[in-house]
Amino acid sequence: MSLALRAQEGAPSRTDSLPELLTALDCLRVAVTLFDSRERLIYASRHINHLFRSLPDRSQLIGMRFEDILRIELDGGEIARDGQFADIENYIAFRRGQLRAGDFAPRDIELSNGRVAELKVRRTPEGGWITLWSDATDARHLMRRLETAVELSADAFSFWDSDDRLVLCNDSFAELHGFASAEQLTGKLFRDITAEAVRRARFEIDGKPEHWIERRLDTHRAPAGALTLTTTTGEAYLVRDRATRDGGRATVFTDITERHRAEIALAEQSVALAQTADALKATENEAKKQSRYLADMTRRLGDAEAEADTAKTALLRTMSHELKTPLNSILGFADLLRIAPDRFTSEQIAEYSGLIHLAGQNLLKLINQILDLTKIAAGRFPLRRRELATGAALWAATDGQSARAAEKRIALDIGDCQSDLLVDADEGALCYMIGQLVENAVNFTQEGGQVCLAAEPADGFIRITVSDNGPGVCEEDLARIQEPFEQVGRGTTDHTNGAGLGLPLVKGLAELHGGSLSIASVVGEGFTATLHLPAA
Repeated sequence: MSLALRAQEGAPSRTDSLPELLTALDCLRVAVTLFDSRERLIYASRHINHLFRSLPDRSQLIGMRFEDILRIELDGGEIARDGQFADIENYIAFRRGQLRAGDFAPRDIELSNGRVAELKVRRTPEGGWITLWSDATDARHLMRRLETAVELSADAFSFWDSDDRLVLCNDSFAELHGFASAEQLTGKLFRDITAEAVRRARFEIDGKPEHWIERRLDTHRAPAGALTLTTTTGEAYLVRDRATRDGGRATVFTDITERHRAEIALAEQSVALAQTADALKATENEAKKQSRYLADMTRRLGDAEAEADTAKTALLRTMSHELKTPLNSILGFADLLRIAPDRFTSEQIAEYSGLIHLAGQNLLKLINQILDLTKIAAGRFPLRRRELATGAALWAATDGQSARAAEKRIALDIGDCQSDLLVDADEGALCYMIGQLVENAVNFTQEGGQVCLAAEPADGFIRITVSDNGPGVCEEDLARIQEPFEQVGRGTTDHTNGAGLGLPLVKGLAELHGGSLSIASVVGEGFTATLHLPAA
């Protein structure tokens, strides 16, 4: 008889720690259910009623069959009834299939409230099953946003795990290798994908196919490998492989077709000029002009590629550090709670859960900033403009930073702002712009400092000013910090938190409204950011 069943029936336990263990299970933000060999529920932790609000109290579920509980979930409208599970019997068969030996892989269940529950099932020594219900909504949404960011890239991206299996790629990478979609490649080995691309004649190869595949593998495995590949349709790609900190690999295909063709044309033109120099002296000047033109074209293409590489390197560096750092924190603390949940007190569990939540928020903020900048650059950022009270926006921004300001003993002061001062703007964008400027000011201002906000009309615009008395920024750095992924410390303070996207995003949103952002600073005297937005 299991410990859980003994506790339910009041039988004496073989250990004095059973009450503490059950109390600890009730403290988890994970629902735990235990079924006997006849698929009848013998234990459920308190979180099951939090996850499924329509279920009866867990004490009333004891003794019910697994299938009966599934029907109660469906009758209560807890499960999202999409096309796959529109039929109740199909859904029950899908869920019961996880109880079969050899089919214990985690499964995601879409809930009707938009959240995602991850189910993990294992057999017990008594022949029953134990099921863990985890809320995986944030993790799944973060992965979807990361997939969106990768898909928006003009290059072909792919990420590999430590076993060299594909974790994530965009459709451009799949198409280059002869596949219809990225989903067909997930989980496949790099060697197998490369061999299949060769079999489908996707790339120009020299020598025997197996030798070409080995050379490609050598480049892929190098700490920083690079080579040029040409497709059978004539396109040329610069392929770069880099090792990631988790032991995996990242691969990027950059289209250099135009530069490749220009180099070939330049080489052919040089040969032709050398062979005809003596016989066609009269055309020498024209030939040199063409040669200079082709050389200039190659140089411009090289400059354009170098500029693109710089931006891509900044993006990859930022994504590598800013995305992986909170992800490592999430996975690390989640693994602690998952592997040994009974070793921690409820206070420790609450602390670790808070750290996981904070890391997830930071990750979500970074991804949203990257997506918003991409939308602004593509001209697809939606604005829902209406008349908004400027004073209310200023107060909302200070409320959002009041706790952080109190920690540093920083005074937040809102100066004169007329009650009828209205701005024509998108509410979300306005709150983000002012909030970001106030957050920057609080972060960079030293303890005991002051941050001042003000708003006033200015020739058809509303001028909103956020200033601080922090260490300031050097004049030569003012233009640079308005570019994406650029960071700089204030004065002598080495402060480089964040990905360098806040000010560029504020500037982009202001210009999208037909306004502007201007900044001014004197080292040692403070920093001032001024928004000009159209008046209503």
